[in-house]
Amino acid sequence: MRHRPVLARLVRAALVPVLAAVGVLAVSGPAQAATFGQVTGFGSNPGNLTMYAYRPDNLPGNAPAVVLLHGCAQNANGYFSNSGWRKYADQWGFALIVPEQKSANNSTSCFNWFEPGDTARGQGEALSIKQMVDHARSSFGIAANRVYVSGLSAGGAMAAAMLASYPDTFAAGSIVAGIPYRCATSMVNAFSCMNPGVDRSPAQWGDLVRQAYPGYSGARPKVAIWHGTADYTVGTANATESRDQWTNVLGVSQTPSGTSSLPGGTTLETYGADQVRLYRVAGMGHGTPVDPGSGTEQCGTAAAYFLDTICSAYRDALFFGLGTGTDPGDPGDPGDPGDPGDPGEDPVCVTASNYAHVQAGRAYQSGGYAYALGSGARMGLYNIFATSTLRQTGPAHWVIGC
Repeated sequence: MRHRPVLARLVRAALVPVLAAVGVLAVSGPAQAATFGQVTGFGSNPGNLTMYAYRPDNLPGNAPAVVLLHGCAQNANGYFSNSGWRKYADQWGFALIVPEQKSANNSTSCFNWFEPGDTARGQGEALSIKQMVDHARSSFGIAANRVYVSGLSAGGAMAAAMLASYPDTFAAGSIVAGIPYRCATSMVNAFSCMNPGVDRSPAQWGDLVRQAYPGYSGARPKVAIWHGTADYTVGTANATESRDQWTNVLGVSQTPSGTSSLPGGTTLETYGADQVRLYRVAGMGHGTPVDPGSGTEQCGTAAAYFLDTICSAYRDALFFGLGTGTDPGDPGDPGDPGDPGDPGEDPVCVTASNYAHVQAGRAYQSGGYAYALGSGARMGLYNIFATSTLRQTGPAHWVIGC
């Protein structure tokens, strides 16, 4: 058992107020045998974490997996039950790996995102999570190149740590109301990282990630960042600083290559060739965005720190390449054929350079000019300097303006 100073516990307790207790027993599911349960014997477990997993019925061999990291005062079952990820795991055939923090490590069950020994490659909690992934690969038949990670708050900060420390393990990740990697390295500076946040240059942030695995020259995971504009627990500056960190790591500009409007008052900024996404949810506080309902794009249960705005699991699953549908906010997709034409749906509008529109499949080029896909409307010169706003009106059909 690892003993932590009382002051350190107070720092961790400040990250997220205490939630109502949620049990960790296997949950009841739809009419199928698949269950959510604890997995033992997954490794040496230097971080003293507990592993839970969910495998849908008839999970194919070489299936993807998503690691879900809960926030402070939450547990694995609560995050699995409320976040919405189970719905898409069932529909699209991927496993969920859900680590759980122990009170012996942290009095409020926060992952220790500011302890260097827990966020470094080959050490502590980060290594325990990596061992869970390795166990799922060998025991469940999970694809080695299709593992992803997502987390909220302290779990979001730990998701950033996993992406930084194990870029050879994760193909992509999602940081929800989180903090840049290695913003804090002790309890002394954890508070300032949480709120108002710490301002560093993109290169300084990027160097912290590169130092997590010195000499690594392989592919880097793409990253989605989610933050509510009314988050007063983890300051909104962290969204911008996280964007600076990951755009620098991936070698793309901090200027968006495209901006689109999504339901729930959400603005999506994309960077580079959709390597980094930043979702800003207007008026949302501290929590994971969900949108309860039975619609294709709806998921999750509204509860403390599961906020009824937009289904982030749906957007992230498609960003990770897990879904069979398309993401109407994704500049890399031609749009969701079923949604823009439905009565009452928000229009799908994307503002980007004409070059980006063509590369994303919303337009095509001919004779040096760009034309909107479907309508054939002439947008102007096909280059990175001319910018257009396109609105989707049907399957593979875009018009100019919104």
